[in-house]
This record gives sequence, C-alpha cells and structure tokens, in this order.
Amino acid sequence: MALSSPIVACLLLVVLGFYHVDSRSVSFDHSIIANKRSLLGVTIDCGASCAVRCSKSWKPKMCKKMCGVCCNKCNCVPPGTSVETRITCACYASMTTPSGKLKCP
Repeated sequence: MALSSPIVACLLLVVLGFYHVDSRSVSFDHSIIANKRSLLGVTIDCGASCAVRCSKSWKPKMCKKMCGVCCNKCNCVPPGTSVETRITCACYASMTTPSGKLKCP
C-alpha cells in the first residue's frame, strides 16, 4: 500500500521539526557548559582555542589578538569559525567596540 504525497510531506515536516529543535538544544548546551566552566574557575587554553577559530581568517594575527582579549574576559571561545557559532558563548558574542561593532572575531 503506497502512502499518499500529503502524508509523506507531513511526516517529512515533522522529522525536520525534530531535527531543528535538536540542533538548537545542542547550541544551548554549549552555552551552559561555557558558563559552568567560568563559574567553577576552570580556565580554557585561549591560545589554542583562538588559533583554531582564527585559522582561516584573512588577518590571522589580528584575529588571534582580539580573540585572546575576548577569551581572557569571557573564558570561552565559540567552536568553529562561522558566525552562527557565536551563540554558544554569549559574553564573546556581545562584546562591542566603542563604535558599536563586534569586538570578537
């Protein structure tokens, strides 16, 4: 017995909805881990974390310098190199320069 296309489309939307909810909870969990780390007094290796984050930057020296400033203040560096990963470290993502631009790379 074949399934009709509206039923298949509905099932696909349900599966994609679960995937979307699951991917958002993973980002939230990273943020909780970063916050617990700073509350427990555990510090991360800012040099290594920033080297990974800035490895594909077009200005790696400047990126590492600013990332290090942000990491030392926030005790976290978002994983990966994309802008979307900023949400995993709220402090890092919200720091701005006096002119209002994002400070952390």
